[in-house]
Amino acid sequence: MNARFSLSGSRLGAAAVAGLLASGSLNAQAQTELTMYYPVAVGGALTDVIDGLVAEFENEHPDISVNAIYAGNYDDTRVRAMSAIEAGNAPQLSVLFSIDLFDLLEQDAIVSFDSVIETDEEREWLDGFYPGLMENGQIDGQTYGIPFQRSTIVLYWNKDAFEAAGLDPETPPENWEEMAEMAAAVREASNGQQWGVMVPSTGYPYWMFQAFAFQNGHRLMNEEGTEVYFDDPAAIEALEYWVSLSQEHQAMPDGTIEWGTLRQNFIEQATAMMWHTTGNLTAVRNEAGFDFGVAMLPMNTQRGSPTGGGNFYLFKDSTEEEQRAAMTFIRWMTDPERAAAWSIETGYMGVSPASYETEALRNYVEEFAPAAVARDQLEHATAELATYQGGRVRRALDNAVQAALTGQMSPEEALKQAQAEADAALRRYARSR
Repeated sequence: MNARFSLSGSRLGAAAVAGLLASGSLNAQAQTELTMYYPVAVGGALTDVIDGLVAEFENEHPDISVNAIYAGNYDDTRVRAMSAIEAGNAPQLSVLFSIDLFDLLEQDAIVSFDSVIETDEEREWLDGFYPGLMENGQIDGQTYGIPFQRSTIVLYWNKDAFEAAGLDPETPPENWEEMAEMAAAVREASNGQQWGVMVPSTGYPYWMFQAFAFQNGHRLMNEEGTEVYFDDPAAIEALEYWVSLSQEHQAMPDGTIEWGTLRQNFIEQATAMMWHTTGNLTAVRNEAGFDFGVAMLPMNTQRGSPTGGGNFYLFKDSTEEEQRAAMTFIRWMTDPERAAAWSIETGYMGVSPASYETEALRNYVEEFAPAAVARDQLEHATAELATYQGGRVRRALDNAVQAALTGQMSPEEALKQAQAEADAALRRYARSR
C-alpha cells in the first residue's frame, strides 16, 4: 500500500512534521493508489466525464485514489497497459476492449472477479449485468470483464432527408432491400448532393461486417476463440451486399468510409443514414440541426448486431488490497444510478437492468426514445468477434473488407484470403483442443 499525507497547506519543515507524526499530533491519511488506463472511441469530451466521476469517487472514498489515464483508442490503450506491465509498472485496473479477453488470459495479465469477491452481496452485483454484455467477459464460468462503456451498432437516419425523398420520415428500413432502396431514393432526390447511407470501414470494419454476417444468419467464430468462419457462403453474401450499396445502388460512396469522421458527415447531412455505435448518440443529439431517428439495424434473415465496447479488468500484478480497492471503484462506476448517468451523458448502454429502472434513465427514455434502442437490440445481439491472436485475426478480416469495398478483390477472394490468414494464426490453438 502507498501512503499519501495531506498537510492542508502547512509550511512545516520535514523535522517538525516527523516530530508531529511521532507524537501522534498529525494524522496521516493512508490511501490505496490505483492506476487505470482507459480509451475513448467516440466523439465528445468523455475524458472530462471520466475525470468528473473519478473526482466524485475520491471525494466519497478518501482512502482510495485513482489515476485515470486516457490512452487513445482501444488498441492504443491495450498497448499502453501491456507496456506498463512489461516495464514493471502494471496498472491495477483498466478499461480495455471486451474482445481482448483471450489475449489477456494468454499473457496471464488479469484475474477473475470471482477470485476477488467475498460476500453474497458482491456475487449479486456480479450477476446483475445484462447476459448479452457478459458473453465477451466470461470463460469457463469465471468472470474477467465487467461491462462499462458498452454498445451495439444502431442505424441513425435523417428524417428531413427521408421526407424530401418522398419517404415516410418515421419509418426506417426494416431489411437490407429496403435500406438499399431508401438510400438510392435519397441519393436521387438530392441530385447526388447527399448520400443515402454510410457504413464505416476504417477503425473497426470487422465489427460492421460481423453485423452484416449475423443478419444473414452467420456467426463468425466459435465460443472457444480457436476457429473463425470468414469464407462461409453466408459471410460472402453479406460482404457482397455491403459492396453493392455503392457499386450497384450508387447509394454509398466508393472505397472506404472513415470511422472517426462519419458522425460529422451525418451531422453535416452528407449522408441520410449511418451505421455507428450507440456511444455517439448523445453527441448526435447535441449537434444535429435536424430531426433524426435511431433504429435497430435492418435485417436479412434475422435481426442482429454484435455487442461492442469496453470492460473493466483487474490486473494480476496487484496486491490483494489493491484488487479490493479496484473492485470498490468498479462497483461504484457500474452502480445503477451511475450507469444511468453515464448512459445519458454518452449514449452508451446502461449495463444492467437496474440502471434502466432508475428514475433518471427511465425518465430519459420516456423523453428520448432512441436511448432505449441499443438496449432493446440486445435481444438480437451476439458476442463481438473474439479469438486468440485477436489482433492478427481481426486485421486479416479488416483488410478483406477494405479490399472488397475498394474493388481490389471480390468479396469471395478477399474472405478466402482472410480465412487462410486467420487459420494460420489460430492453427496451434485448434490443435491444442
